[in-house]
Amino acid sequence: MNERTTLEKIAPTVEEAVAEGLAELNLPAEAVDVEVLDTGSRGLFGVGGRQARVRLTTKGTQPPGPEAGAPAPAPEPLPVPVPATEPAPEPSFEEDELLNLSEKTVSELLAKMKIEAKLSISYGEPDEEGRRPVCVELHGDDLGILVGRRAEILNSLQYIVNLIVSKQLERWVQIVVDVEGYRSRHEVQLRKMARQMAGQAVQTGRRQVLEPLSAADRRIIHLELRDHLDVTTQSIGEEPARKVTIVPK
Repeated sequence: MNERTTLEKIAPTVEEAVAEGLAELNLPAEAVDVEVLDTGSRGLFGVGGRQARVRLTTKGTQPPGPEAGAPAPAPEPLPVPVPATEPAPEPSFEEDELLNLSEKTVSELLAKMKIEAKLSISYGEPDEEGRRPVCVELHGDDLGILVGRRAEILNSLQYIVNLIVSKQLERWVQIVVDVEGYRSRHEVQLRKMARQMAGQAVQTGRRQVLEPLSAADRRIIHLELRDHLDVTTQSIGEEPARKVTIVPK
């Protein structure tokens, strides 16, 4: 008999709640059904509002997941092959609508904030189900104000954009907003720090506790060290002070 496990998670955003649930279940995204119970509401720039709430239900008997305490592996993106002899397919009307609406929403929010920036917008790599996030890159001078401490302003802006566009399209979409490649550089720095702290854990034989991180940042640390031969990782504490601990084997 197939047994189905149900788990509800609460986090500042839907994406973070799903990531937390997958890590707790030790399952990849394709092994569960996700029901958004409440998209939450942060208010303007994260002030006030409520957190998002999701329900994750396993799809029955699953193959063995990763070792207890380890995060669920992220699905590898599968590029869509296009024969070299054939032109790339033209975007559908729905895709054009999503890109145009995303660009319009970000532009209007920036105008209300009296911030000037150039936008470049495109689709990211597809996941295993063929879904591609919309990537909005902002370019300009003195845009550090859009990032904020620990990317709080940037994440709030991204959340508001996702909420507005999803509501207008009446379906949930994923839009990633970045400023001058900040997110890519930040991920590189996190992965480097993870390797350095793992080295300290091995050298000293003592667990290393990192500073509090967001769910997205913690996931990067877990993924970077999931195949490490000499350490394991754990998340401890409660939000917003939840931390990653690197433990020598």
